[in-house]
Order: sequence, then structure tokens, then C-alpha cells
Amino acid sequence: MITQAMKDLLVHYNQGLELYKQAKFQEAISHFENALKLVPDDGPSKMYIERCKEYIKNPPPKDWDGVYVMKTK
Repeated sequence: MITQAMKDLLVHYNQGLELYKQAKFQEAISHFENALKLVPDDGPSKMYIERCKEYIKNPPPKDWDGVYVMKTK
């Protein structure tokens, strides 16, 4: 059974993911942070916050397709 907290988390996570794909990284971070308020150990939200911060510092190319390319192992 899915709890209400998990349903609420998914709403924020999906909104954050959509904004991430649109390269609206600061807005996406807000949604991922809201997801973490509901489920503090949500790994995917934590991961996307880090990716967003990285893209804010080093923006992707104009033709970016939303795919993250790892630079280190």
C-alpha cells in the first residue's frame, strides 16, 4: 500500500523531474527539496538535487536532451 506521504513525494518528485528536463534547475531543486521534507532519505531526490547544482555551475549545452553524462566513476 502506498502511503499519503509517498503519494505527495511523487507529486513533488515528478514536478522536479519535469523542470529538470526543461533545464529549470533552480525550480527543480525546490520540488526535490519538498519531496525530501516528506521522505528525508529519498535517494533519487537527493541525486537530482546534486545534478541540478552541478548544471547550475556548469550549464549543459543548448541542445541538451536531459541525459546526464557521468564525468567520473
